[in-house]
Formats: sequence, C-alpha cells, structure tokens
Amino acid sequence: MWHQRELTLRPHPRGFHLITREVVSALPELAGVRVGLLHVFIQHTSASLTVSENASPDVRRDFERYFNHAVPDGWAGFEHTLEGDDDMAAHIKASVLGVSLSLPVRDGRLALGTWQGIYLCEHRNSGGARRLVLTLMGEAD
Repeated sequence: MWHQRELTLRPHPRGFHLITREVVSALPELAGVRVGLLHVFIQHTSASLTVSENASPDVRRDFERYFNHAVPDGWAGFEHTLEGDDDMAAHIKASVLGVSLSLPVRDGRLALGTWQGIYLCEHRNSGGARRLVLTLMGEAD
C-alpha cells in the first residue's frame, strides 16, 4: 500500500516548530497501516526537518540559538548574498539538518519515542508557506 500527499504548511516565523499534528492529520490513511514507513520531504532549500524533544519549548529556542551562533546571517565570507543576509545561512542550516525524514509506522501511528516530535526548522526571517511531500508505504490491517 502506498499513499502520497502534498502538505502546505502555513508560514512560520524563523525558528523550530512542532508540526507532528499537521503531518498526521494530513494522512488519514495512517490509521490503517499495521507496519510501514512515512517519508517526509520538504521542497525547499532554506528550511529543514528534524525530530527532537516535543515537550519543552526551551529545546526549540536552544536549537535556534545554537544554529544562529554556528552559522550567522551575513557572514562576510558568503558570496551568495543577493537574496538577503539570512539566505546563505539558511541554505547551510538546511543542508546540515536535512530535508527529509523516514519515520516508522506501527499499528496506525507514528512509532516515535515518548518525547519525540517532528520539527519544521524555518531558517529565513520570512520563509513563507512550506510544502512537504508525505509518502506513506506499508502493510494495511
């Protein structure tokens, strides 16, 4: 069994945002999968995806602070500067974190750990709406 959907996320401010509920809500077919995988791919070069702590907002703020320190906007060494000070830094952050996730599905649910959630990592000051391609594969009940 295979299902594929495109999910457009509303614009988020720069930062790390939990999107687990939006992803699950976009795939009602998930409930009928006994065992499988959900592949989540973001169709952008200045935003990324990761899985991490889903309870404490401190974690999301610390992620943002760390990446802004490690890859600062407007670094003098960047050549790609036509799209703003935050653009090249956003591309690097997206490459480091990654553009896709493969998540296990068990008994109609994502088999995430107790404190895990899916993050949209928005690296631009004004990134706009973001598109995800959700591909669900597995064995139905």
